Amino acid sequence: MRIHIFIIIASGLFLGSCTTPIDTVLVSDHPAIQKVMDSIENHEVQILYTQIDTTDKGLITFKDYEFQENKKHYFYPASTVKLPITLLAAEYVNKHPELHIDTPYISTRDSVLHSVAGDIRQIFAVSDNEAYNRLYDMLGRDYINKRLKELDLSPTRIAHRLSTGNAAIPERGTIKFFPSYEGDVIALEGLKDQSIKKVSIKNQQKGKGYIKDGNLIQTAFDFSEKNYFPLQSQHELMKRLFFEDQFDKDERFDISYTDKVRIQKSMYTLPRNATYDPETYYDSYVKFFMYGDTKDMIPDHIKIYNKVGYAYGTLTETAYVVDEKEGIQFLLSATILVNENGIFNDDTYEYDTVGIPFLAQLGRAIYDLEKSRK
Repeated sequence: MRIHIFIIIASGLFLGSCTTPIDTVLVSDHPAIQKVMDSIENHEVQILYTQIDTTDKGLITFKDYEFQENKKHYFYPASTVKLPITLLAAEYVNKHPELHIDTPYISTRDSVLHSVAGDIRQIFAVSDNEAYNRLYDMLGRDYINKRLKELDLSPTRIAHRLSTGNAAIPERGTIKFFPSYEGDVIALEGLKDQSIKKVSIKNQQKGKGYIKDGNLIQTAFDFSEKNYFPLQSQHELMKRLFFEDQFDKDERFDISYTDKVRIQKSMYTLPRNATYDPETYYDSYVKFFMYGDTKDMIPDHIKIYNKVGYAYGTLTETAYVVDEKEGIQFLLSATILVNENGIFNDDTYEYDTVGIPFLAQLGRAIYDLEKSRK
């Protein structure tokens, strides 16, 4: 039995009446918040925030708040799609008795030995695209979307690989697993997925132009065949991962307890603790909430289990934030568009001046609310 307390807030333009904790944060005089709120209609902001409490009987309760959340209003999810793929890959090998997440494998994408566990570490430490692409080929978009529908995480649609040529081609290469040193090989032969299925949602054509082959095309950029992972689905996935007892069995990922703990650890592990150069991959490299606008070290007692995405001028993060010292925990998901000139693919986006400062301050403000609420 799930115990949820839902607070329903009307979406639309912010009117200044502080009826929720998110509203309170958004009327802040902090310049990073003000800059966005002064032109809120240009930024397609969506926010979900969940307060997590425990009753006297030890039951978990959620209080969910939202600002402009609308699963029918498209935004490009970028690398946030890597989160469900990591969980589905762990599930997939868990269904094969002879395999586990540390089983070495070779993909036709390269000639190097990999493992699902290694791919997961790379994805969460530095958001590695090739690690995602290998897992995408292992699973295939038909399986991915079927499984996400079974988990009631629709209308998510995973349609393509990331940052690679022919990203959406239906053909997938062979994956060879090596479960033992005796030479045994388990091969997943290359398959062909179905064509990309379109979804009926708003605003899939964005902006006033885009760059293609170095030329400006003066028409809206079409996202109708891109990945689609609405904020509500991201937020609900995080709940399933960290509070699976609140959900029915058929809504949970079928992952062993040990693998789930390892995945969760990968989510909060900082690049410097995953053998990456801290000068290049600083603590907040893929953590925007609270720390995105600084290169300072994140304290050890604060763990941010998250996944970010940034591409085509859209910044998104979904996170479970825990302060072990203060006894604070909350869920926060948000997305923002920062494309002032309305041109896509020109690499001229206000990530560092508008988007990341907004998400960082949003995270700090929600954290402060939690601290006072405690």
